[in-house]
Amino acid sequence: MAPTRIVLASAAAILTLAGCARAVAVEAAPYAPDPICGQVILALPEQLANLDQTPTPSQSSGAGGEGEIVLRCGVEPPPPTDERCISVTSPVGVSIDWINPEAESELIPSHANTESGSWTFITYGRVPAIELVINADSGVESQPDVLNALSLAVDRAPAERFCVGATDY
Repeated sequence: MAPTRIVLASAAAILTLAGCARAVAVEAAPYAPDPICGQVILALPEQLANLDQTPTPSQSSGAGGEGEIVLRCGVEPPPPTDERCISVTSPVGVSIDWINPEAESELIPSHANTESGSWTFITYGRVPAIELVINADSGVESQPDVLNALSLAVDRAPAERFCVGATDY
């Protein structure tokens, strides 16, 4: 087979295989080009809550399943807020602060499934900020398990501020 035919046959095979991969449409976050986001995305686990990672067409994003879980790095860092802020310490000792806004909050992203329900988590005090949306119909039974699974990847974004509780004043 001539070299040109081999290259064309290889390209056709790659395009055919690439066409089989279903991509999840995710809008890139405003600060997605931040190099730290690249580190975060490369460190994501292959599975979240038994859902395989799915390709996304946008920079610094990741998805699990068919979009049941969507992560975007480089979202606007949330300002100090009175929204629920939780500190999750993983079994390996990494502590990440997450804002878990109420359904009617301005912090809920437009792509969150508000009809059937979803949980939104946004890192607090990390730059760039990272947003995680878990659809309620995803079958995820434990959101803390997903947050724990992401801790090593999310920890690539340095913490500059931390949640404060009522007794921290």
